[in-house]
Amino acid sequence: MASQSSAASHLSAAAVQSLEEVHIRHPLNPVSDVFLRRLTPIFGLQRLALYVARVPPGKESFLFHRHERDEEFLIILSGHGRAEIGEDTIEVGPGDIMAFPAPHGPPHHLTNPFDDDLVYLMGGESSGFDIAHFPKINKQLIFSKSEIRLVDVEASQKMSFSDWQIPPSTGDVER
Repeated sequence: MASQSSAASHLSAAAVQSLEEVHIRHPLNPVSDVFLRRLTPIFGLQRLALYVARVPPGKESFLFHRHERDEEFLIILSGHGRAEIGEDTIEVGPGDIMAFPAPHGPPHHLTNPFDDDLVYLMGGESSGFDIAHFPKINKQLIFSKSEIRLVDVEASQKMSFSDWQIPPSTGDVER
């Protein structure tokens, strides 16, 4: 990671293009295919995640999801895609902006059914702890700085604060 004194304040388009792409696939979506150029360390950003993402033709970004803690935004730079936001699906193209507040923003997903790469700026908070909810498959991913855990919501136990409370005493006091 760049130190604060060596962090860049400007990066040319040519410099962005020359950055190494990291190829990732969402483990819950076999059609996911995303190439990321990570900008965060270059600028010395500590609380913001920032990437240039590229989705090839016929592929998808991640999986229909929403975040519990980290807000997220996307700005389409080139190409066209389809954004599924809540119950709506819309075509998106250069200059379009999408933003998803946490924790109650709509679930969202981006696909590229077109012939050219879909390229977008993706950013958001980087709190070090987040939960991604995948409502269509009833699973969650829990992200921490040290690990990622997959949770099957149906197999987990739902609890409330009342599960932790001791009922009022009926006169018996333990000491």
